[in-house]
Amino acid sequence: MCSENLLGVPPTYLTDDPAVREALAGAIGFDVDDVLEQTVRDHPTSSLAWAVLADRAWSRRELVQSYAYARVGYHRGLDALRRGGWKGPGPVPWSHEGNRGVLLSLYMLRRAAEGIGETDEVTRLTDFLDGSDPAAIPAIEAGDR
Repeated sequence: MCSENLLGVPPTYLTDDPAVREALAGAIGFDVDDVLEQTVRDHPTSSLAWAVLADRAWSRRELVQSYAYARVGYHRGLDALRRGGWKGPGPVPWSHEGNRGVLLSLYMLRRAAEGIGETDEVTRLTDFLDGSDPAAIPAIEAGDR
């Protein structure tokens, strides 16, 4: 698959938020749920925080909660992308740390949509992820977060 930008649209690079990543990393060895919920309260616009919360719900087989958390992360991500100059189409490289929360939220929403049988949403989100960066889905599935 070609990763060349055929649209001629410049890639979007969102600002990284190391405070969110540090807070999430701090969940190791503590009450994970409390840390994740506090991180979302402290950083409610962070797609990454919502994506990790969605992943936690998924791991507990709480499909509806996972979907809801991922949907918030998705919308927060769209807000961030638009603030970053994104106009709809165009690359959002997974390799850029600041973009990973948005792409991870898209992936978590796609996975949860599949879990609840929302097939049209799965197709739309797969297209969105592939159009943003064809490397995103394989990287996420390989555990590259």
